[in-house]
Amino acid sequence: MNEETLKTLRDRARRIRIDILKMLHGSGSGHTGGSLSATDIMTALYFYKLKHDPKNPDWKGRDCFILSKGHAAPVLYTTLAHAGYFATDELCTLRKIGSRLQGHPDSKYLPGVEISTGSLGQGLSVACGVALAHKLDKAPNRVYAVLGDGELQEGQIWEAAMTAAHYKLDNLCILVDNNGLQIDGPVAKVMGVEPIADKWRAFGWDVQDIDGHDMAQLVAALDKAETVKARPTAIVCRTVKGKGSKCFEGKVEFHGTTPSKDELETALKELDEAVCK
Repeated sequence: MNEETLKTLRDRARRIRIDILKMLHGSGSGHTGGSLSATDIMTALYFYKLKHDPKNPDWKGRDCFILSKGHAAPVLYTTLAHAGYFATDELCTLRKIGSRLQGHPDSKYLPGVEISTGSLGQGLSVACGVALAHKLDKAPNRVYAVLGDGELQEGQIWEAAMTAAHYKLDNLCILVDNNGLQIDGPVAKVMGVEPIADKWRAFGWDVQDIDGHDMAQLVAALDKAETVKARPTAIVCRTVKGKGSKCFEGKVEFHGTTPSKDELETALKELDEAVCK
């Protein structure tokens, strides 16, 4: 991929972060840290790799995306809005009464949301089912899912991991947002999940271990995943909780806390300055 395309993707991620912070501040409720850590991942998926059509969300040829870590709904909503599924003006309704943008994604009301998520550990099982269905239909569609590292503490994840390997679901690719923090503190202290990459390998997956904020690495990893045969792919993305502003980076308190007015202003200045770097 050429540098100009990578630059466009990086700028898209910057603008998505800006809208995430604005909507979270306006709502006064929602998850800041895990939305910002997954922004580059989501940008690479929706604006580079994923086959989808915002004008026809139910297009049969689409790839399926599942946000298994459903509490990071702000990054999904903002990405969908930027992709054209609905107007960006609607982002300001996050978590408001009557809004389609609920605290967790709801597939009944919002175009582009494949399944309602939020109960951690379940998204990968659904992804396996969709991928297996495509296999049985001999369809070329692929399935992508984003998981949190704290989510890997759920036993259902590893049942699904065995299932995907057993059925050789090479049309399935997951990306683990490995930011090291969860609501109760560092993942390593709550219940350690490392060595993450080795565990997925042991379960029969093809594994890539990358910098989840390096757009070139993300693009290359997604390209490589499409070449893997007879095995599902796990891309372990090493990320920073709250990536984009020093106000939030690496701070567990922003797992489910939104920016104050001062923090928002500081962050927006930092993100605007990022254009010149």
